[in-house]
Amino acid sequence: MILVLNFGGQYAHLIARRVRDLGVYSEVRSCDIPLRDIGKLKPEGIILSGGPSSVYEHNAPTMDRKVLNLGIPVLGICYGEQLIGKIIGGTVLGGKLKEFGKKELTVKKTGKLLKGLSKKEQVWMSHGDLVEKVPKDFEVLASTDTCPIAAFENNERKIYAIQFHAEVVHTLSGTQILKNFAFDICKSKKDWEIKDLSKRLVKEIKKEIGNNSVIMGVSGGVDSTVAATLIHKAISSKLYCVFVDHGLIRKNELEEVRDFFERRLHFRHFHVVDASNIFLEKLKGITDPEEKRKIIGHTFIEVFQNKVIELEKKYRAIKFLGQGTIYPDRIESAQPSKYASKIKSHHNLTLPEGMKLKIIEPLKELYKDEVRILGKGLGIPGDIINRHPFPGPGLAIRILGEITEDRLKILREADFIFIDELKKSGYYDKTWQAFAALIPVKTVGVMGDARTYEYIISIRAVTSLDAMTADWAKLPNELLEKISNRIINEVRGVNRILYDISQKPPATIEYE
Repeated sequence: MILVLNFGGQYAHLIARRVRDLGVYSEVRSCDIPLRDIGKLKPEGIILSGGPSSVYEHNAPTMDRKVLNLGIPVLGICYGEQLIGKIIGGTVLGGKLKEFGKKELTVKKTGKLLKGLSKKEQVWMSHGDLVEKVPKDFEVLASTDTCPIAAFENNERKIYAIQFHAEVVHTLSGTQILKNFAFDICKSKKDWEIKDLSKRLVKEIKKEIGNNSVIMGVSGGVDSTVAATLIHKAISSKLYCVFVDHGLIRKNELEEVRDFFERRLHFRHFHVVDASNIFLEKLKGITDPEEKRKIIGHTFIEVFQNKVIELEKKYRAIKFLGQGTIYPDRIESAQPSKYASKIKSHHNLTLPEGMKLKIIEPLKELYKDEVRILGKGLGIPGDIINRHPFPGPGLAIRILGEITEDRLKILREADFIFIDELKKSGYYDKTWQAFAALIPVKTVGVMGDARTYEYIISIRAVTSLDAMTADWAKLPNELLEKISNRIINEVRGVNRILYDISQKPPATIEYE
């Protein structure tokens, strides 16, 4: 395996992802991981991620310097290069020559790390500090017009570094560099496939749960469905799946999810809890997105714990709460690293103190498309596997500002029409995620020669691979026109439709 040390970079996850795509297993751990824990993992190589800090900042993230003396090949990327430069006694220039975006790399010497690259390469930069000088026993491999040492290596000490980001698609030969490091330098073997992971995960689940039982929150989405299927394979009838109707679900959601689990997946225990009144009462007057997520997360746990009491009277003791948490959820909640910047708190990671249930998250190291591949291998039907993501907080984070019954009704109908038209046109399967959001601003319109003053609905459809980056879907004008006309004509309270054409980053896919 290749170990990625995270210095707080939002792209740290992409490094592990790209390595996995090469067929080599990779995990991300915090940069301050103890040496003894690195020894237990037995990595064939270590990659140091980028990060938002300067190596000169007070309390800047760092690592045990002995990492460079373990005899394990180390590759530093961006901040990782700067940290290596500082540790080995080089000169790091702080914050004077910044580079962001696409740059032309001049390859002076390929060495082992840049083998197969051309003399001129397009790379992607995002840094303020840069390495200006390295010791004589290190070879400088490449530069840009403002970065004199954009890549360097020392084969004897097995230390390698690049200032640019090899993990992003804008670095056109980034995959080649990671291949060079994984296979030529680390001597890793191509022996990992996501479809082969299910047996290992089921074995780990059995070991962790033992003879205990699990209550599992399921939403009908691919993450919770795949997680539930893995746990079901491990413990069978000791799994109790619970769908919580928090009053923030889409039109026909409950009926569809019940059909999934009872008729098509044949789960023995599937329960529905109608907690809509509880959730909506607690969300009254709440406008802050983080507060919404916190309330929803804590209320989910309350509902599950109350359901556990009910189930234990009829069945057996329950000690675990299963969740479909995936790696991007943890990234955006800044969970894998204390040095990362929190983008938003995911409801299933906003847990109250003192909760009695122990959390089990079989998919916490995987990305969305990896989960889909895993689910396909488990025999889960394609229409479930390819279902668009739907956030745990539901429509709460698609209504900007306060949630009211009126706004929920409007959004639920508008969203249903949007998805219905996408499916009819064949564009549902061509987009990664699509939904409607209610903007709590009213605008003037005219219907039947009369003035209207109604809400704005924004519709959003994106293409993506792993939800960490996303582009807006180029839907045909004719389709957008049809969707707009249907919503305005069929949904009372709406007189204006907008189509969101922002990318992630800088936007996020969801609105809150």
